[in-house]
Amino acid sequence: MSGKIQAIRGMHDVLPEQSVAWRRLENTIINIIRQYSYQEIRLPILEKTELFQRSIGELTDIVAKEMYSFLDRNQESLTLRPEGTAGCVRAGMEHGLFHNQQQKLWYIGAMFRHERPQKGRQRQFHQVGLEAFGMPGPDVDAEMILICTRILQALRLDVQLELNTLGTVESRLAYRELLVAYFNDNRKALDEDSLRRLETNPLRILDSKNPDMKQLINSAPALPEHIDNESVDHFEALKSLLEQTGVHYRLNSHLVRGLDYYTRTVFEWTTDQLGAQGTVCAGGRFDGLVEHFSGKPTPAIGCAMGLERLLELVNLQDGLPTEPPHACLVMAEGRAANWGLKLAEDLRDQLPGLRLLMICGGGSFKSQFKKADKSGALLALVLGEEEYENQAIGIKSLRDNEVQLNLQQEELPGWLKNRLAAELNLC
Repeated sequence: MSGKIQAIRGMHDVLPEQSVAWRRLENTIINIIRQYSYQEIRLPILEKTELFQRSIGELTDIVAKEMYSFLDRNQESLTLRPEGTAGCVRAGMEHGLFHNQQQKLWYIGAMFRHERPQKGRQRQFHQVGLEAFGMPGPDVDAEMILICTRILQALRLDVQLELNTLGTVESRLAYRELLVAYFNDNRKALDEDSLRRLETNPLRILDSKNPDMKQLINSAPALPEHIDNESVDHFEALKSLLEQTGVHYRLNSHLVRGLDYYTRTVFEWTTDQLGAQGTVCAGGRFDGLVEHFSGKPTPAIGCAMGLERLLELVNLQDGLPTEPPHACLVMAEGRAANWGLKLAEDLRDQLPGLRLLMICGGGSFKSQFKKADKSGALLALVLGEEEYENQAIGIKSLRDNEVQLNLQQEELPGWLKNRLAAELNLC
């Protein structure tokens, strides 16, 4: 008989004590996105493999090496989504969301890439994505950057915004030829990864993290010098908008992003606290992607932030937040326990924010108090036979030496409301 079954490498459980941090992070992000009136879209985890081959590019690292693809029973190739933009474009076209309309959308969920697990980066990871369609001007670029800035500030993260423009597809292709010629003249200085990229996606060489390549990359033809005039004007307008709204950024002419569909504006927030993989949020324009899928020309911009990486940074600052119960209900067996269930439901009706743990399964008062104390609760609500007979309740503080208080049960909701005002957000 085989040994115990374990989770797949790079795919992790989120345990109860970790779920609190996840939920708080997600709620913080989602509440800020809602301030900007973006609408949620929920996308399938599985898509046809062709979708990602056509959008991301067959020669990119993601498609060539990292996708989880397989044949289903009908011999059709399907893929666990490695990113959200392609599925969002597919859904928008399939359901007519882009026809004479502007759309501001967001999504959240798991993505999958078969790469080496490392700090803040897993094979099943989670992203929040923003996508805006039908708006060609730099104002929506600025708005999306402002949303992300507000989120990162709310999380109190020390990150750096980097900004660049790739120009149009046409100007980038012309620049690509210059870049290929330059790196071919210096092939002996290229590492193995860069040699492969020279044949597939040479702009990615500029994004190499190999320190031995730094001097060679710095001497390469500069992308900004080969951008078309219209893209330059767009970029200058974007920078002006960011400066007006107090967003600090650093220009990075080597920022190219890894996917084929990006045009014009690209941006990312980076940190030096997560090792080599320091990007926590990134995005850019993909004005030609809808048209690439046989749709009408549709300007678009999007970005995504990795939740695992954000959590790593949050935990470096504050540690994992917890949500212990406000109170535990400790009960004698028999009639008191039966009545306790009704009492607990009444309290939840009257105090919706109350976290009340009922010590189920019986046991002595001593064992129940041990469980209540271990839970981290502030209070124990004691319902013994005497309290049951008198329709009373005992209240014992578990975090200090206050004398136990006894109240009538009808007084309990009001007392808890006053005692836990701050915790219940009632003050």
